[in-house]
Parts: sequence; structure tokens; C-alpha cells
Amino acid sequence: MNNRKLTGGALTRRNALTVALAVGLGFTGVAFGQATTGTIFGTAPSAAGQTVQVTGSGVSRKVTVGQNGRYTVSNLPVGTYTVTLTNNGEVVSTHNNVSIAVGSGTEVDFNTAANAQELSQVQVRANALPSIDVTSVNSSTVITASDLEKLPVGRSAESIALLSPGTVQGSGYFGNAVSFGGSSVAENAYYVNGYNTGEPYRNIGGFQLPYGSIAQQETLTGGFSAKYGRSDGGVISQVGKRGTNEWHFGGQIAWTPRFLRASPKSEYMPTQSLPAGFVHQAGYKPGLLNRYRANDKGWQTVYSAYVGGPLIKDKLFIFVAAEQTKNKYTSTSPRSLSQVAYYTTHTNKFYGKVDWNIDDNNVLEGTFLQSNYNGSDGTFGTGIGSAYNFDYNTLKSGTFNTPTTQSGDNAKIMIAHYTSYITDNATLSVLYGKGDFTNPTIYGNKSTLPLIGGGVSQNPAYWVGRNVDPNVGITNNQNRATSYADDASSRTKGLRIDFNYVLGDHNLGVGIDNMTYVAHNQGSFYSGGPGPAALVNPNGYPTDGTRWIYRTTRDGTYVAEYLNIESLTSMSMRQKAFYLQDEWQATPNLQLNLGVRNDHYTNYNNKGVAFVDEKNQWEPRLGFSWDVNGDSSFKLYGNAGRYYLALPNNAAERAANASTFVTQYFTYTGIDSNGVPTGLTPYAPYGSSLSSPDGEVGTAKDPKEVTAANLKAMYIDQYNLGFDKKLGDNWVYGAKLSYRDLKTSIDDECNPYAIAKKMGIINTDTYSDAAYYAILDSSYSDSLLGASYCRLINPGKTSIINLMRNDKSGYDQVAMSSSDWGYLQKPKRTIYSVNLYLEHPFDGKWFGRIDYTWTHARGNTAGQVRPDFGQSDVSKTEDWDSWQLMQGQDGELQNSRKHQIRIRGAYQLTPEWLVSGVALIQSGTPQSCLGYWGPDATGDPTHYNRGGTGNYHWCAGKIVHPGDSFAGHTPWTHQINVGVRYTPAFADHKLAFKLNVFNLLNEQKPVQTEPSFVAAPKTKYNYYHYPLFREPPRYIRLSVSYDY
Repeated sequence: MNNRKLTGGALTRRNALTVALAVGLGFTGVAFGQATTGTIFGTAPSAAGQTVQVTGSGVSRKVTVGQNGRYTVSNLPVGTYTVTLTNNGEVVSTHNNVSIAVGSGTEVDFNTAANAQELSQVQVRANALPSIDVTSVNSSTVITASDLEKLPVGRSAESIALLSPGTVQGSGYFGNAVSFGGSSVAENAYYVNGYNTGEPYRNIGGFQLPYGSIAQQETLTGGFSAKYGRSDGGVISQVGKRGTNEWHFGGQIAWTPRFLRASPKSEYMPTQSLPAGFVHQAGYKPGLLNRYRANDKGWQTVYSAYVGGPLIKDKLFIFVAAEQTKNKYTSTSPRSLSQVAYYTTHTNKFYGKVDWNIDDNNVLEGTFLQSNYNGSDGTFGTGIGSAYNFDYNTLKSGTFNTPTTQSGDNAKIMIAHYTSYITDNATLSVLYGKGDFTNPTIYGNKSTLPLIGGGVSQNPAYWVGRNVDPNVGITNNQNRATSYADDASSRTKGLRIDFNYVLGDHNLGVGIDNMTYVAHNQGSFYSGGPGPAALVNPNGYPTDGTRWIYRTTRDGTYVAEYLNIESLTSMSMRQKAFYLQDEWQATPNLQLNLGVRNDHYTNYNNKGVAFVDEKNQWEPRLGFSWDVNGDSSFKLYGNAGRYYLALPNNAAERAANASTFVTQYFTYTGIDSNGVPTGLTPYAPYGSSLSSPDGEVGTAKDPKEVTAANLKAMYIDQYNLGFDKKLGDNWVYGAKLSYRDLKTSIDDECNPYAIAKKMGIINTDTYSDAAYYAILDSSYSDSLLGASYCRLINPGKTSIINLMRNDKSGYDQVAMSSSDWGYLQKPKRTIYSVNLYLEHPFDGKWFGRIDYTWTHARGNTAGQVRPDFGQSDVSKTEDWDSWQLMQGQDGELQNSRKHQIRIRGAYQLTPEWLVSGVALIQSGTPQSCLGYWGPDATGDPTHYNRGGTGNYHWCAGKIVHPGDSFAGHTPWTHQINVGVRYTPAFADHKLAFKLNVFNLLNEQKPVQTEPSFVAAPKTKYNYYHYPLFREPPRYIRLSVSYDY
């Protein structure tokens, strides 16, 4: 769908330090992904009367050692425990300070110790490298609160996730969102305490805990078991802190002052060669200062506090935390808008958790989360931002222009989690949650004037005597391209039930996993007042909210393009799943994980009618872990699985519900003082003055027509094979091979001419006046040219299309193969990667890890959203709208970075001083080049260019693949963060002073550039490869904290 963004050792030593591998070093146990608990397992003498008891703060579990000499204590909250072996009530051996990580198995072995002491009491302490977790069939990265205290990491879940190999920062268009394993940023899942907190409308990003409330964050790049799904990318799962039998409290102030921030680089128009037969775009000549940024800096202060402890010892615990982030900063706009804005923002977060140990076998947990942007009650204040005129000749700000627009995401989430340890072998877990999300936008600028674009292409005859900057044109104070409803909201509900039973060597699991999403008044509309009186409006679609873009046609005619877009609507979605899982200890050294999951996804339009209903999506998940030497020093593991992905609620916007997207061209005889053209006459340079690229004219859509009748859900197949091995007494190294293959995708096609050709109505699959009128005279004109102009299909598969006859007597069907659409290829997204690592666990003095990741990612489908120009219409991108748009798109995937080196570590210089560092070195991402279609560099068969910037992978008459020698890559980047922490002995090391430096080298290389090659046919777009996003400038964060 067309929606371009317009841009100017020993067994006795498996003990307290095991978590240093499972947590700080990136190894985990069974990869649960959304797990909130861990497991302690091991071996012990199988004599009658042998039991193992696990005790922690308010937690006590006892299990009997099995006849095979093995025991497992599962579903334990993350934390530190004492593990004791008893024989007929007498203590035989004890392991103290055993830590577990989320989703992990920690091994505690009693056989050697107990036999050596003939069942007399033994105290076991940690003094060597911990064992590798041989229950794991994959690897993930778990970062604990202790790690976050040491490492210089940004205060977000995404910054923590980027410590994991296989992750890449996504396009700047999507904020801080992360790409996992080459997938798009919309294909991930976010969890807090086991509940899905992903952004409920587009599934880009998600709700996160206050930074100081994070107990552990698990980042999974794939390979999770059948228990979990709805992601073919990665999972970010946070577990919050909880109260214990001791009262603790503390607080922190973190300050990033303006004077310790470097200035962003100012942007100049690129200097580039001009192809033969091309001319430069008017205005914005190469070398021109386009965006002045020397003063675009600010400060940030974060206040946080917490308290936690027992309300009733061993029974009832509470933990609460609050955080407020205050920002004040300056932002100067590009020359086309010539404004400088001053912003002040506040974000408040609250986290509360209650744990009730009803008895030793039943636990009830409650979690409450809240986040408000710019106000604790979710409302917006006044005067939080002001924009002033900016003079690019003097580089000075001038008179007040307008208040700024503010938007934010507010959330309230409640989670209840009940766990029952029915017997030693049976566990029941029930989790229910609900979330309320609002994303209001408050507009400081109430202007009803239309937004003016392309002012440099105005007829200069109307500039005479008006003191007009030719690099800007005549504009007004409207700075809003798109508006949103101030009551936009979403609601979520989720129920999850898991039952586990240990039967001999089998740990059997069965469960359900259901979610419901309801969205209200989502979508957008163009800002401004009503459309022009001269507008041809035969369908009666709304004309409020307009935009004018000035252009020059191929023959030099000055025209103004009127645009009207409106897509406000509501919708809902239901996701249901059940799974079966067997974790089978097949031999003493070999564990097999055998599972299958079945997902069912249903999307509903604003009338509550289903337009997507995907049933019986079977997903096998298989894995193995081989303890090669039998002593947990060398593990070989692997897994294979299928992963389905649902369509989020955003799929209904424009695809299934009524929407408007119309454009009309006019010549004009003047331009008023607000930049609005006057003296309008409809003009038809491209066949008709009026068009709707996707047939969106404000009318309702038939749910049977908007999707292929045989539509299948998107899914990938993934395979992983790796090993972890000890190296001497102090090191661990390993490698992992990964392969991901996209098997089925969903996107919309927007080519009714191909359907009409298959039906024999016309003999071409491309627009022409004759073809248009032939369809108009057919019995299917309403279906082909009306509201269902675009349809969701599985590209590369034969699609069954429903067409309602004009007399409404029923539907006819047509089977459209890939060749019928004219596609020359099928969807491809194939990703190979190799990760090599070496690490030193924390030994009380230092820890460190280095990863090298090589990735080969190629295909023609980036995923559900399109990164190169930031199209966030999930599964409704321009991809697959027509075969011409896909020609040349195969190449290096846009979320690809072929080489990545990650380094992180910390060194305890003295008991008071610690230094740390994090480095991320990466090769560049592939760039795109988009122009006019065909060898003559003037074609626009889809009318998507509409006389403006390009949409086709053709540049200067040649097909240009992403990342090839013509388009190139962005440069290598080198991000280095360093930190120092001082915890003075006079305060019992509870007081901490920290200094963290981010981007030590102040490197500010481009990480994404403008892909449009042309501004009009044969006219070079001067913004081509202009830096859209750069590495953020260096900044220093100072903090002081106290933890009692």
C-alpha cells in the first residue's frame, strides 16, 4: 500500500556461581522466553529417604530424589537460595548462595560430596568456574540488576537487548526498536512478569519496567520452546524485583547535563555527481546548510526510589518503585520549516508487586504497572513546548511561531499470577493480565491551514516582490503533516494456564495462551482545513484535512497536488494457542525437548466482523542438549522450530476499514500569503486529475474482499546449532550457527488490472485509460476499482480472490498465481549467521565477554514494516503492490549488518572502585536507491510517484539492488561506552557515585540515509543519501544512589 513518508571444573563446585554463566555470561536453561522463574536440578544418592529442600526469602520447596538419582525443583522465583540434601531428616550436604536466572536451570550436584562424606554433613562453597547449564537447548542473554549497576548501558530495554549477539538497532523511523536476526522491528514480543506488554497497535516496541525495578532481563533471539510464540524475531522479557524477608530501600538521581553533551552535527546537502540527462532539483543545492544543529542539546534528570520487604514474615511481601524522567532540550528544524523548538517533558513510571505465600505449596503474585507521559494523571500540561522562527541567514532564533505538538504513550497494567505446587511432580500456573493504553496527541498549534510541501517547486513568478527564500518558498506556520485522535486507545487481556508433571525422565507440559486486543479511534488524518472548492468529489468522501505539495511536471508545467488522507477507525484481534511439551532426559548426558504449538489468530474490522481467521497453525519445536563429557564442561546443543506471526490491529487500518487517500492536480494562477494556491483548474498530467492510488475513497470495505480467501499466516523456519565449552579454570568459549528462512509472508497487492487481465476483461496488467474504462464498464468495477482495490495476500502463493458482482447478487472467485500478478520472484528472507564468543565469568575481581557475529542476510522482503523509508503500515507496505515495485528489490536485507563485534566487561580495582566498558563495532547497513521505472528513467506504471520522489528500484535507467555498488552501504560505526563507580567504605559500600560516558569517541556517522534518487522525472533529488539518522552525540551521565 502506498504511504511513503515524505522527508526534507569439579562436580562438587557446581554451586553459588553457576548463575555467572547463566546470567552474566549469556547462558540460560530451557529457553522459555516469557518465563518469570527458574529451576534448580541435579543428582543425589537415590537411597530411600533422600530429599532436597530449597529455601529462600519466603520460599521453601522440598522434593524427593527420584529412583534415577535425579531431582528437579521448578518454577522458583529468580533469586538466591540454599539447597540442602537430607537423609531421613538429617542434613547431609548444603549448598549456599545458589542463584538462578530467569528461564534457566542451575545444577546442584550432591552425589560426589555425599558419597565422599558417607552421608555426613558437608558444607559446600563456591571457589571455581561454575558448570555450563546442560539443560539448555539454546542460548540467550540474561542481564541482572547487578550487571546493570556495573555496565554503562542506556536506560531502556532495547539498550540492554543490544548487548545480545544477533540484535541490530532498527530504523530510526521506528524509534529505539530492535531487529532480531534480520527480522523487522514489528516481529518481536515484549513481556513483563510473564504478561505480554508489547505495543498493542503496531507491535513496535513495548512497555518496560522502571529501570531500577528490573531484577533480570532475558533477551532471546529465537529458538524458544512450544510454550511460547507470536514472535518470529526475538523476545525481550523483564522480571521485576520482589520483596524479601528483609526490608530494603533506596534511591538514585541520574543527571545528564547539557554542558556534558556534544552537539549533533549540522547537516549539509550532499555533493553528488549528476547522471547524464538529469538536472538538479530547484533549491537545496549541494553543499547548502540544510539543518543547523549546534545548539540542539539538552539535559535529563531521572529520580527514582524503591522500598521492599515483608508485611508478614515468610508470608506476605511488597516491593514498590517510582521513577520520574525530566527532559529539557532544543531542536532546530531543517531549512524548509525554519523553526527552533524548546521542549520540556516528564515521564512518570510506577511499579508495585505483592507476593503472598499462602502456604508452602501455593503462591499468589500481583503486579501493577503504570506509565504517564507529561503528567502523573496522564494529562498534558500547558506551555511544555514552544517553537520560534529561525533565520538560516543569521543562524538566530526570532519571534514566537507556535506552541509545539506533544504526544505520548500512557499505560496501566495489572497482572495476577497463581502458582500451585500440587505435588513434588505436579505444578499448576495461572496468569491473568489486563492493560489499558492511551496514546493521545495534544496540538499546541491549532492552525486550520494546510501544510505546504515542495515550496521550492512553486512558480517563482509569484515570488516577485515578496522577499521569498527560494530554498523554502511561501509557507505558513502549520507544522503538522499528520494528526491523530486525542482519545486513541487500546485495551489488552490475557490468560495463560500451564501444567507441568514430572514422570520419570520426562517433564511434561501442557497449557493455553490467549490474548485479546481492542483498539479505539486509531489511525490518522491530514492536518488543515477543508479541501478546495474546485475539487472533483464524485464519491462524497470527506475533504477535511488537506496538504498541498508543489511540483513541476515533465513538460515544465507548475502544478499543485492536493492530498487528503483520513483513516481513523477501531478494530480488535483475538489470539488463542495451546501447546504440548516434553523435556525428556533420554540418557544421563542427553536431553531432548519435544514440543508442538497450535496458534489461532483472528482479526476483526470496526463492525466486529472477522476479515482474517487463521486456524490450526501447527508449530513443531525440537531441541537437544548433549553433555559431551558428562561433567557439564562441554555442551553441544541445537534446536529447530516453526514460528507463526499474527497481524496486529493496525492491519485493519486502511486494509479492512473505511479510509480516504485521494490526490488531485491543479494548475494555479497565484499563491496567497499562506502558501495556498489560488485560481485552481483541474489538471490531468497522468491520465486523470483525480486519483486514489489504492482505491481509498472513504467507503466501507467488504471483509470477504479485502483478503484472499485462502490467506495463511506469516511464518518462518529456524534452525540453531552450537556448543559451549570450558577453557581451563577461568574461561568459557563457544559458537552458534543459525539459519532463518521465511516460508510465507503477508502483504497487500494493489493491482486490479492484473485481476482484470486474468478474467479476460482487459489484456494488460498495468494502468492505462483504456484499461481503466474497460474495468469501469465491467460487472466487477466496484470490487476492482472501489474500496477493495488492495487485498491482503500471500505473495508467491496462489491467491483466491473474492469479487462481488456490481448487482450484489453474489461473489465470483478468481485464482491468481504469482505469475498472474506478474511477480518475477517469490518472497525471500534467508539469514545465515555465526556467532563466536569468549568470556571470563565474574570471579570477584573481573568479568568480560567478546562476541563476533557474521551475518549473511538476503532477500526481497524486510518483514511486516519497511525500514528504508519508514513505512509502518504493518503488512500493508508498498512491497508486492505491483511487480514493477518489486523489480530490483532482491538484495541485502535492510536490517543487515554483516559484521558485529561486541565487548563488555568490568574490573574491580579495589573494594571501592570499579571500571567498566561496553563496545559495539558494526559494519554498515545497505542503502537503497529509488527512482522512476524503466530504462528511460521516466516511467511510473503504478502512479505511486505522482510526479514526485521515486518508488522503484531503478536509478538513472538501471536496476539498483539494495546494497549493491551503486547504492552502497552506510559506514562502519564504533560505539564505545565507559564507566567508573565509587562505593566508599565509610558508607558500607551502600552509597555509590557513578560516571558513565556514552559514545566516547563522539562518532556521529550516518546510520540511515534518504533513498529517493529523483524529485521528478530526470530531476535529481538533492536529498539522495542525505543523512536521516546518525549515531547520537557523546554525552556523560552522572549519578548517585543509596541502597540499604
